[in-house]
Amino acid sequence: MEFSVESLETPALTKAHLAELLFEQIGLNKRESKDMIDAFFDLISDRLVDGRDVRISGFGNFQIRTKAPRPGRNPRTGEAIPIQARRVVTFHASHKLKDQIQGDGSAE
Repeated sequence: MEFSVESLETPALTKAHLAELLFEQIGLNKRESKDMIDAFFDLISDRLVDGRDVRISGFGNFQIRTKAPRPGRNPRTGEAIPIQARRVVTFHASHKLKDQIQGDGSAE
């Protein structure tokens, strides 16, 4: 099944646009479409908050990385400021997605 996003007015693909595509192209009602998109992103968010990786076959991997504390500097004043340890999300595109972005038709 192929989805068309030609009707999008803005270059960004939003959750509202995804819900609209489900409504138009699959036939779910608008409430079901919105609930499905929200549930999908809630599931991904919950997994990442729990510290677990999310792998979407053919798309890529979202991973949680813990960054160590380090010294930083205020660029305006030059004052040294400690940067606290924190967790960050990283995304690594799959080879299939990378090939599609480069226009290599062999990934389809």
